[in-house]
Amino acid sequence: MKNAIKFNKVTERLPKHLHQFIVKQPYDEYTAQNQAVWRYVMRMNIDFLSKVAHESYLEGLKKTGISENEIPKMEGMNRILKDIGWAAVSVDGFIPPNAFMEFQAYNVLVIASDIRTIDHLEYTPAPDIIHEAAGHAPIIANPEYAEYLRRFGEIGCKAISSSEDYEMYEAIRLLSILKEDPNSSEIEIENAQQKVEELQNTMGELSEMAQIRNLHWWTVEYGLIGTLESPKIYGAGLLSSIGESKKCLTNQVKKVPYTIDAATQNFDITKPQPQLFVTPDFAHLSFVLEEFANKMALRRGGLTGVQKLIKSKNIGTVELSTGLQISGVFSNVIKDDNNKPIYIQTVGPTALASRDKELIGHGIDYHAEGFGSPLGKLKGINLAIEDMFPKDLEVYGIYEGKKTSLLFEGNIKVEGEVITGKRDLKGKILLISFNNCTVTHNDKVLFQPEWGIYDMAVGKEIISAHAGPASVNSFKDMGEVSAIKTHKISYSEEEIKLHKMYKEIAEMRKTVEVDFLRISLIFEKLKANFTSDWLLPLEMYEVVYQSNTVIETEILSYLTQLKKIKKHEQLIANGICLISK
Repeated sequence: MKNAIKFNKVTERLPKHLHQFIVKQPYDEYTAQNQAVWRYVMRMNIDFLSKVAHESYLEGLKKTGISENEIPKMEGMNRILKDIGWAAVSVDGFIPPNAFMEFQAYNVLVIASDIRTIDHLEYTPAPDIIHEAAGHAPIIANPEYAEYLRRFGEIGCKAISSSEDYEMYEAIRLLSILKEDPNSSEIEIENAQQKVEELQNTMGELSEMAQIRNLHWWTVEYGLIGTLESPKIYGAGLLSSIGESKKCLTNQVKKVPYTIDAATQNFDITKPQPQLFVTPDFAHLSFVLEEFANKMALRRGGLTGVQKLIKSKNIGTVELSTGLQISGVFSNVIKDDNNKPIYIQTVGPTALASRDKELIGHGIDYHAEGFGSPLGKLKGINLAIEDMFPKDLEVYGIYEGKKTSLLFEGNIKVEGEVITGKRDLKGKILLISFNNCTVTHNDKVLFQPEWGIYDMAVGKEIISAHAGPASVNSFKDMGEVSAIKTHKISYSEEEIKLHKMYKEIAEMRKTVEVDFLRISLIFEKLKANFTSDWLLPLEMYEVVYQSNTVIETEILSYLTQLKKIKKHEQLIANGICLISK
């Protein structure tokens, strides 16, 4: 990450692996047309949303430092956000869902640095600064909703993905980038769309991450609040979309009570939504979130939890009943006839922790080749090792210097010389280390003496399984930044000239004296060279409005002619109506 990015008290708490997703906001790259797009969308939204959005919206814009007149700077937003305990960082488009939610868990808003093009004013297929800043930020000024968002991030970043989820993320990211880039070819977009549809048809059972991502979409992004008959808007996708914010309140869009069933309702991020969920209040959002969390491996553990981690092929953690946490890429689990896990195995770098802190000497350098351990009780002994007092351990031959043989209920046998142990702060035994050790399951060898010291985890059951490491400091290079970057739009010489004209008009808006002659010259250039541009004449019309001049009449006449182009009709009509107010 570049040194130019400044941290504050909130962002300083972010774990290092999240830093790789942060980019410096390219503020100088925003064109005058980009600023006009921001201004148009924001003014339209505020005018309409003041009547239909949740009551926190307008006040939230002020509290989060968002102006309708210009694209916000991260530094300015952060100076104001810190007063409500939040911060914002700039990123390049979509980032992986786990990372996105982990930022939320640290009270940090992730804001895509690009802004939608003039061709996608009403709905953008890609995340942009209008959606992220003007959509997400205002409602977090509501304390109850802000806590829901933080808690959602805390739980969501622990959700286990499938290996197919990341492939889907990359496919959707590419599609959104191509759709937003005016220079993309039709064949590129068609191929990317086809890839997304192919993946959607072969995803199989929804992973935890896919389900919680659905809950996030139907609340944080596209949520309605109140009654089915007269809901208000609070979802960021709706608050930042002129088209959808109006359409969503009509009978064209089905309204459904928000329940945990929303977790299985998929969505297409590149299209307007056919139905929306309505929550009676923000407290209900937290209720459904906890209901879903109770079904996650995070709270259930067991065989299913390990199997989910194996399927994910990503770094995950299991926590044993002793509190010992094992983090790595899980590759195998052996179960008994009752479907209880009796042995777990990771492959590659693994770290051990307790209470989310890495155990000294048990990081990824020490366990570079993986980690395996039996689970459960010893055969014929009702007392689990974790519940034994020192005298019990001595009776059963588990003490330093003793060559012992431990046979577990699942027929996992550990034979070797006990050399040391590891306990937590309360004295509970977490780990027993052996020299000259052999570990077998029936006739299969799981560990042999020449591999070195064998560290055996102590725990009779798996109480939790979740994505990511227990200690955020265990894996330095965790997570990947997508190799697919948001396209930087290349502007032609003519387009650059157009942007300069936008800038001139924007500067005139700030002056007391209007230069009507200069406006007339710009207007003539516009008519001669940029016949499809409708936003600049609208900006010009605002500057000369009620001046009772010839140029005012000419510009209004020109806009009336442009309205005959169907795709511009409503946009121009809305703009003129707003100016007249």
